[in-house]
Amino acid sequence: MDELIKIFAVAVGGAGGAVLRHLFNISPLAKVFEWFPLPTFVINVVGSFLIGFLLVLFADRFVVSENIRLAVIVGFLGAFTTFSTFEMEIFNLVRERHFVTGIAYLMLSIVVGLAGVMAGVALGKRV
Repeated sequence: MDELIKIFAVAVGGAGGAVLRHLFNISPLAKVFEWFPLPTFVINVVGSFLIGFLLVLFADRFVVSENIRLAVIVGFLGAFTTFSTFEMEIFNLVRERHFVTGIAYLMLSIVVGLAGVMAGVALGKRV
């Protein structure tokens, strides 16, 4: 029974993350740059920051149940961040021969995403 509750927690969190990701993709943000997948980039950076921040909060600052941690980290942020979409977008940019944009997107996502995790960890330690 305990394992079913954990699965349910991940499913509920995942539903929320997936809906929020979709809202980002249909927002005005999606039309800022036609040539750069900005919503996915923002989602991945924000998700990286939140994972770093929440991992510190949940481990060092607040006592939360494993089910809450699973719902938020694995479910919500797992569905919200879009690594598979990120990979597909890079593939499409390369296929369309937009090599510079593809490499810029790849590098910026990795560097700024890592910075997001680091910033989230730093902020989490200050709270």
